[in-house]
Formats: sequence, structure tokens, C-alpha cells
Amino acid sequence: MDSADEKVVAVILVAGPSKGTRFRPLSFNTPEPLFPLAGQPMVHHHISACKNIPNLVQVFLIGYYEEREFALYSSSVSNELKVPVRYLKEDKPHGSAGSLYYFRDRIMEETPSHIFLLNFDVCCNFPLPEMLEAHKAYGGIGTLLVIKVSAESASQFGELVADPASQELLHYTEKPETFVSNLINCGIYVFTPNIFSVIQEVYRLREEKAYTRNIPNYESQQFATRSLPTDFVRLDQDILSPLAGKKQLYTYETTEFWEQIKTPGMSIKCSALYLSQFRSTSPHLLASGDGNRSASVVGDVYVHPSARVHPTAKIGPNVSISANVRIAPGVRLKNCIVLDDVEIMENAVVVNAIVGWKSSLGRWSRVQADGDYDTKLGITILGESVTVEDEVVVINSIVLPNKVLNLSMQEEIIL
Repeated sequence: MDSADEKVVAVILVAGPSKGTRFRPLSFNTPEPLFPLAGQPMVHHHISACKNIPNLVQVFLIGYYEEREFALYSSSVSNELKVPVRYLKEDKPHGSAGSLYYFRDRIMEETPSHIFLLNFDVCCNFPLPEMLEAHKAYGGIGTLLVIKVSAESASQFGELVADPASQELLHYTEKPETFVSNLINCGIYVFTPNIFSVIQEVYRLREEKAYTRNIPNYESQQFATRSLPTDFVRLDQDILSPLAGKKQLYTYETTEFWEQIKTPGMSIKCSALYLSQFRSTSPHLLASGDGNRSASVVGDVYVHPSARVHPTAKIGPNVSISANVRIAPGVRLKNCIVLDDVEIMENAVVVNAIVGWKSSLGRWSRVQADGDYDTKLGITILGESVTVEDEVVVINSIVLPNKVLNLSMQEEIIL
């Protein structure tokens, strides 16, 4: 096929409500993929990156959230980025590879030559055009984006071994108990349509095993209790591991930033990474100010156009301020995300925190944390409609929605 005739589609796996528990209380009313990082929904950064793929014809969001939760966003992002975005709802979880296969007919409607697959909960610079070029040169079924991490953290991810000359994937193990390699899977792939035949073969083998388990003996019954549903196929264990070393899968290594958003704290870190990237990709999104006619801005900061920030406030580095936020005189914000319709009154301080929608911080209040993004109480989180009264200090705490705090607190979870 001539490159001018090629078509590419992108699939972004957005999971569903049962996978959002780690993001509570922020995921109570907003799907985790739509939580804003650097002023844009988490999945928006993926879609923006997909727009740079040559010959892109469609972006699919696949998950098991209700369709109404993504309908408005899919329509607005399609209009904004001028790329068709469509949400496809699963009837139940099918696994990362199973989700792709479940909607294979929709995905193949445009007869694409290549299919990108991205997980919504990763943050990186998304070198998708470069991946596609490398994938074409390799000539395999699929190419994985990979990155080197510290040996201590590698076991939290899928570890792999690749041929240093050909970049062929030789070995893959998901979260191994013993160290294999500091080269890990980034959760971003490009495949040819042949991937559907590979997944179909996994289904066939599963069905055969399910048939043999109907034999009424003790051993087969024990096996049945440990097995997955026949229509649940994981990309890592069921596809990558068996195909490794068979000249079917290859790797493309990135040396830029990459993180997995496992906790709300990581959203602050990833917001900083995206804000930094805006310097070269979208400088118009970054705020500026010297404290005269507008607030003092330090480092990379996003301020929604509808927000009202007093000129005596000091903002940054790494601050994202959402729509209709009101910032009073003397306020100090640093390393934080302030969500829609928040009011922060005179001389309040917010550091290493997420302030939930419609919350209110009183005069001289402080909402802060030590900034350890990997720990549960490493940042302070205020859920939706939380009121912090004047002069109250909240440190390293999580507060569920609709609470009124009139006493200072440290390292607490307010239910």
C-alpha cells in the first residue's frame, strides 16, 4: 500500500468506574480520564498527540463508563482538534486486548493499515509519528514504546528484554518478582490489523481449555477456579509474552519523560510535565505576569481565561487553575491543581494540593502537603464542595466532598 493511501486509527483505553477507586475522592463525579492535567482532561493530551500521526482518520475511546459521561467531551474535542473522536462502551471489561477485539469491526471500518493503542493513565511526550516510522521499518505485527527506569522501580511494570541491534522483543514479563531488566513497557503500541488474528487465536485456545474443563475430575475443577473468562484477553500476559522472541514484536525506546498516573498525587507531577512541554508545543497556554497589572507568575502556570486572579497573588511554579476560579489578594499557590468554581480568599496558601470543584478556602487558611506524589497522604486533596474556614490549616490529608473544616488537621482522612 502506498503511504499516501494508508489510513491510521487510534484506540485509547479509558477503563471504567471500577478502575477509578485509586483516584477517589476526585473520581466520584468525574471519570478519571477526564480529570484535568495542565488545564486539559487527562485523555486530551493523548488525543492531541494522536492528531500528529500521519493519515489519522479516527480516534476511538473504549471503556465501560456510561456513554453520557463521554458524549459531550467526545463532541467538543472533535470540534476543537478537527479529528473524529468516538466513544465505544463495552458491556463489561474484556481486558486490554479483548477490548480491541470486541470492537474490531468498528475499528476496521476505514480499513486502516495501522492501529495505535494507548492506555489513558500514562503521561509522556507521545512520540507517535516516530513510532510509526520505526514500526514500518521493523516489519512486525506490533511495536511497543519502552523506556529505561531505575532497577528499584522496574518491578512495578512490565519488564522486557530487546535485541540491542534489531530492537526485537525477546522476552516480556509483567511485574516480575525477580529483576529481569530496567527496560519497561510504556503502555503505548502500534499494530498492524494482524493483531486481531493473534487475539482470535487466544480466544480459540481459551475455548478449547474451557471445553476440557467440563470433564468432571478434581484437577480440571481446580484449574477452572483460577482461570479468566474466555472473553477476557490481556495484552501483556496473553499476547506480548507468548509472541516475544518470534520476530513479531519490536520496541521503540523513548528518552523523554514518562509516568504512569497511579495516584492523585501523580496527577500534580504529570501536570508539571505537560506544563513544561507547553513551552515548545503550546506556549500560548502558559500564563505570565509580574505582579503589576496581573498576578506574579513563577515558572509554568495555566490559568483558564474565565478565572479571576488578583494582581497581588503569586502563582507557580506548576499551578493549573480551572474555569471560574476566584483568587483573592495575597494568595500563594504552588504545585497544585485548582478545579472549577473554587474561591480562595485573602492570604490563603495552597502547596502540593488538589482543591476540588466548588470548594472554598477562608482567609489566612493553609492547604498543603510534603509533596511525596507516590504516597497516599503525600498531597492534600479536598473533594468537591469542601469549605476550609478562616485560619484553618490542613496538612497531608484527604477530605471527602461536602465537608466543612473549622479545625486544623494533619495526616487525616475525613470521611
